[in-house]
Order: sequence, then structure tokens, then C-alpha cells
Amino acid sequence: MAVDLILTNATVHTVDRTRPRATALAVADGKVVALEEVERGPDTEVRDMGGAFVMPGLVDVHNHHALAGRAALFELTFGGDAGFEAILDAVRERSRGLGPDEWVIGGAWASTLVETLSRESARHALDAAAGGRPVMLADDSRHNRWVSSRALELAGVTAATPDPAGGEIVRDPVTGAPTGVLLEAAGVQVARAVGESHRLTAEQHAQASRHAIGVLHSYGITAFQDAGVSVDILNALKSLDDAGELDAWVVTSLLVNDPIFGFDPIGPALLELGGKYRGTHHRPDFVKIFLDGVPPTRTAAFLDPYLPDDVHGACFHGTPTMPPAELEDRLRAAAEAGLSAKVHCTGDAAVRATLDAVAKLRAEGHTATRFQVAHGQFVHPDDLARFAELGVAADISPFLWVPGVIPAAIANVLPAERAARMQPNRALLDSGALVAGGSDWPVSESPNAWEGIQGLVTRQDPAGTHPGALWPEQAITLAEAVEAFTLSGARAMGVDDVTGSLTPGKSADFVVLDRDPFEGPVSDVHRTAVTETWFAGRRVFKRD
Repeated sequence: MAVDLILTNATVHTVDRTRPRATALAVADGKVVALEEVERGPDTEVRDMGGAFVMPGLVDVHNHHALAGRAALFELTFGGDAGFEAILDAVRERSRGLGPDEWVIGGAWASTLVETLSRESARHALDAAAGGRPVMLADDSRHNRWVSSRALELAGVTAATPDPAGGEIVRDPVTGAPTGVLLEAAGVQVARAVGESHRLTAEQHAQASRHAIGVLHSYGITAFQDAGVSVDILNALKSLDDAGELDAWVVTSLLVNDPIFGFDPIGPALLELGGKYRGTHHRPDFVKIFLDGVPPTRTAAFLDPYLPDDVHGACFHGTPTMPPAELEDRLRAAAEAGLSAKVHCTGDAAVRATLDAVAKLRAEGHTATRFQVAHGQFVHPDDLARFAELGVAADISPFLWVPGVIPAAIANVLPAERAARMQPNRALLDSGALVAGGSDWPVSESPNAWEGIQGLVTRQDPAGTHPGALWPEQAITLAEAVEAFTLSGARAMGVDDVTGSLTPGKSADFVVLDRDPFEGPVSDVHRTAVTETWFAGRRVFKRD
């Protein structure tokens, strides 16, 4: 066998418990063939790594890569720290030079701004900043939107429009007029209006995916699961794969329901199409179900009520998007089609409903189907052990296990003792659950897993912007956190047969780091930088 590459004098962290560490790595035909030096051929490249730290490529079990790529290339972007006036300034700058009815699309405004934006006067300010143009700005969860008057007009939304099922047109508390804040499904009509007049070409969709994967490579990510795709995204991935340009293992999630994106088709029509997009590196193996929304806008489903407010009263728990029987039917249909399922659950009632449904399917004999609870920020103590018992993976995403903007917004709507008990990662691991790390990028502004990894260990904001710690008793070890973003993610996605650890026979997906993260202080882990990323034995990123 001709060996293509041998790394020597390296610190190899394999994430393979049968051989955790090595000092050499041999690659042939895009695969790991040995963890020691082997016989060299005339064309073998041998690199002395000088002790550099080498580990498997990182795995992101939950992101929206194409949406992130599209935003970076074609939309207005601003951070969650932007205040009301700063957002208006950004819209004003973006609007310069646009035609009178060209859309301003972008985000993401902080969840903590909901009250500020929920006034008719705020919508008028947005109109003025945009010069009367249509505007659609997503919030940091990407579940909710703030839009201009012209956008409402193009979407056919008026003061008389009733709230859609699963959504709310937020109205001014004094005038009753729409404020432009659209929660969950209320934003779909505007998203569709955008699609009708602002549609990207097939090449632009491919550019968005290509750009996003390049960003992921810069952070060492070589495998990821896109948590909700359209036909356009599937087609872009297929075109890249067919051209030999898809340098990552990509698992996609076919939307069963769609309360936020406005994609078409979804449901059975999309599931029937999914298989034709399968390729060498692309596996359309999951369905995605949104079972609830997000806590800051009281659209997550909880067992106990939110704090009382003037709109919902004192006993409001939030409502799942579908009743238990429908959830069971949709999961059963996916399992019978050979597909696994990722279920969006942010409230503990949604988590319990998902576990109940999975229990019925397991009892019916669907033992091989993979199930993921996506987010699972709040889990009732009685349900923690059920993850392992039922073989349900905990997709912990985004990086909400540290103080920050979204946890602060959640603390505004839940009693303090409940808001403080978020992301029970230690308890899940101790119960035997498979815990897999994800960014939910662009909900997390960066897909940099090292920020999430440090937060898992410290439960503190790595940037130091937000003080304190969020439920520090749920901290996990650095080794556990690294495994969550490598082998555990691969297992949850169903690609552990090819990636997730540096095990002979698997794809040669690895990264070279600028440090050994296990040697320095944990407070510096987030500073870890990727110097090289390799996928299937080829270098796909090198830091200048």
C-alpha cells in the first residue's frame, strides 16, 4: 500500500479510547491507515510536526450553514450587541444606492430588544431609515422578524390580518397597529414575499454553501448537520458534491414543518425528493420537526408557566406546534422511510413530548432510528435518564451554557430559579446520554467550537463580556467537551463510520492546532486557533 502522508513528532489526540494518544499519523487514499510511522514509498510526504497538536476534525451537529453563507455574501449583518439606533444606522447605510423597492434583509437583533421594537413608532423609524423600502431583519434566534411597513404591504399583512397558527403579529399596545415584529409563523408570509422578488440563483446558493464551508474549515470543522434545508440548499450541496468540491461530511435535515423559513416544498413532498440529492459526502438522512419556538418570545412549550404578563396572563405555558398523536405519526413515517429525526425542543414540555413519542416508536420496533432532541435547554429532572434509556441524543446548541444576551432574554420571561437552570449537560452525561455539540450558527455569531468548549468547562462567558456563571454545577471536563464536538457529534449524525476520531480505516479528517488545549489554563481554551484543516487526506485550510 502506498502511503501518501506521514506526520511524525506530533501530539496526536485521537478521541479513540482504544488508543487515546499517538506521536505519528499515516494517511493513504484519504484514510487514516496507522498511528505510527510505516514504510515510506518514493512519493510519501513526511512532515515533522515539531510536537504540534493534531486531533480529529471538529463536528458541528447543528448549524444552518447555507443561511450563514447567504447572510455573509448577500445580506446586511450586525451583531447582537447592536442597539436600536445602531440597527437603524446599519439599515440606513445599506439602503443607500438601492432601488426604491429593493429589499434590505439581514440580522440579527438581540432578543432583549423585543419590547423596544414592539411599538408602531419603532416601525416608522425603520421605514424612515430604509427610505420606505421593504426590510426584513431576523432576531438572534432566527425565529422572529422585525419588518418595515412596505414589507408588511408586500406580504399582504394589515391591521385586520389575524395571527396565523403558531405565530403572532405583535401589535402596538396603544394603537393596535402591527409593529413589524412577527413572531414564529407570523414571519413566514414576509419570508415568502422576499423569495418572490429576491430569489437567489443556483450559483449564488452554491456560493453561499461554498463560502460557509470555507468558514467552517477555518475553525477546523470537517463534518456538520444542517438543521433545516430547502431544495435550493440540497441542490447546492449536490452540485458541489458532484464537482468534487464538497470537502466535508454533510448530513441534512428535511423539514417536516416550517414555522420560520418559508421554504417550499416541505413535508412528504420534500422527503420524497431528498434521496436524489445523496452523494459521496452528502447524506440527507434526517427529518427536522419544530415542536416549539424559543423562550424569549414565550413560544417555547413548558411544563410550568412563564412569568405573568399583560398579553398571556399568569398561567401561560406555551404550546407545542402539534399534538402528541401527530408527532408520533410524523416520526413513525420518517422511521418507516429509513430516516432519522431531529426535533427542535427548547422548553421542557416539548422535550417530554418528544421522549414520550420516541418511547412508543422504540416499543414498536424502530430500534435503529436515530433521534435527536435539538437544543433541550430545559429538561425536567424526571426526564434526564430517559435520553440514554431511549437512545436519544442531546444536540446541545447553540452555546447557551454561559451568561449572554439570549440567557438574559430568557431570564426576563421565566422565574429566576428556572431561568438559571439551563443546559443540564453534566447531568445528561452522568445519565449515560449521548451529548453532541452544535453551534446553531448563525444563531451563535461564530461556529468557533472552542468558545463553546471552554464554556462547557467553565460555564462562564469566554469573552468576559457577561459576568458570572450559568449553573456551574453542570460543567463538564475538557476531554468530555472535546468529545462532544468530535466523536459524539459524528455518532449523533450517523457518520461515526467515517469520521469523528483518528481511527485506522476512517477518513483522514484532522486539524493542526496552535497549542495543546489540555496543557494551558482552561481560560485560554477559547483562544485555540486552527493552523491547518485536512479533509479526506487533503489540506483544505491553512492559516496565513
